[in-house]
Amino acid sequence: MTETHATIPSGAPVFPPGRYGRRREPGSRRPFLLWLLVAALVAGLVLAATQLYQRYGDPEYDAEVITYTGISDTGVQVDFRVTVPEGGSAVCLVRARSHDGTEVGHDEVTVTAAAGQRHVTTRHRITTTERPFIGEVLRCRPVG
Repeated sequence: MTETHATIPSGAPVFPPGRYGRRREPGSRRPFLLWLLVAALVAGLVLAATQLYQRYGDPEYDAEVITYTGISDTGVQVDFRVTVPEGGSAVCLVRARSHDGTEVGHDEVTVTAAAGQRHVTTRHRITTTERPFIGEVLRCRPVG
């Protein structure tokens, strides 16, 4: 006997037999595969975050701009304080930007703390290609 609209409960779609392949039963998905993919994604993100923190996020090398003065058409003077491990050294990237945000000069400055000190205050003049608007310290990292 073939199915007709009178023999099928209303609301259920009618498909000709053998025409559209095998139908899945609702709820027979594979949650194990989904959880495995989520775990792999989380592990990859943790690995990437760890690598980036080790490369760029060392809290022992921290810089803070105190002031920038002496702005002229050819440069700016930046006074900044660097925190390093006791008696350690750091290389800091100092840059100057113009009013529109373009980098107009940068230097790498090496600072060394005296024995028993963790903070070094430094003054550095950056030579620029045009008139700067601001002087800033981008980052500091260990020497070497």
